[in-house]
Amino acid sequence: MAEKSNLHPRNLHRDPYDFYQLIAGVPELKPYVFVNAYQSVTINFSLPQAVKLLNKALLLHFYKVQHWDIPDTNLCPPIPGRADYIHYIADLLAESFGELPESQKIQGLDIGTGANLVYPLIAHRSYGWTMLGTDINEYSLNNAAKILDYNPDLLPVIRLKKQQEPDHIFKNIIEPEDRFAFSICNPPFHDSEVSALKGNLRKTKNLSKSKVRKPVLNFGGQQSELWCEGGELAFITKMILESRLYPSQVLWFTCLVSKKDNLFKLTSLLKKVKAVEFRVIEMAQGQKISRALAWTFVPQQKQKNWLNVNQKQTPYGW
Repeated sequence: MAEKSNLHPRNLHRDPYDFYQLIAGVPELKPYVFVNAYQSVTINFSLPQAVKLLNKALLLHFYKVQHWDIPDTNLCPPIPGRADYIHYIADLLAESFGELPESQKIQGLDIGTGANLVYPLIAHRSYGWTMLGTDINEYSLNNAAKILDYNPDLLPVIRLKKQQEPDHIFKNIIEPEDRFAFSICNPPFHDSEVSALKGNLRKTKNLSKSKVRKPVLNFGGQQSELWCEGGELAFITKMILESRLYPSQVLWFTCLVSKKDNLFKLTSLLKKVKAVEFRVIEMAQGQKISRALAWTFVPQQKQKNWLNVNQKQTPYGW
């Protein structure tokens, strides 16, 4: 298998998986590993348990995360793609600050961290950043807290907070004294449960290359993770409108955008709310192209000193 050269240059998952190393850390993965018709060692990515165990092994081997686990009903994200998003945010911050930021002084905000806590885990292990993970689902946050309990060294640098009002994104979360270098979000993509199930059926068929009569959410997903009224366009629109209330407390707001067609409306809205700069960051994982929309209200000439001017005195920010 060739190097995954379309991943970010700093992504630890550019090389093919060494399943022997991964199995050494997570022996339960072994029954799901096989040699395919192309003589490559792989797993069946249409099997939920196989995907979850692969994630567990990757997080242990590359990020030293112990005893990672999530309920079968929760979203099980692909680790290489999530890592890519983190690395591109690091590049964005490097442009603002003039150097690659690798410090606990960098505080990040993960909107919808879910039960998996993947973004904060990767962000801290990769760059030493301090993270706040938020969610509207208490059940998901309880599982994220269990992951932290198994990794006590992360307790001072990763905090969790429940969003008490599902209609809000930043309100109730960002306090007057908070200063986040970035926010990160993988928004609910679908506009209904039916849409989510249909999308998952297509994904499962593509992975298994066979007829699947009953759709299974093989990558998991609670309602808040997979769908919301109006889908991702409505969610990101709300995010942009709320971001106006915190123009100096978050340097870069970012969010994944699954549907390319939504970018025109979203960038038009950013112009209306007078964001001083916005970017569309394209990320490729295999044949799939994903993108993140990033925007800021801080003028470029003030971005380099934003950290010194706005950073709180305490090293962890809480």
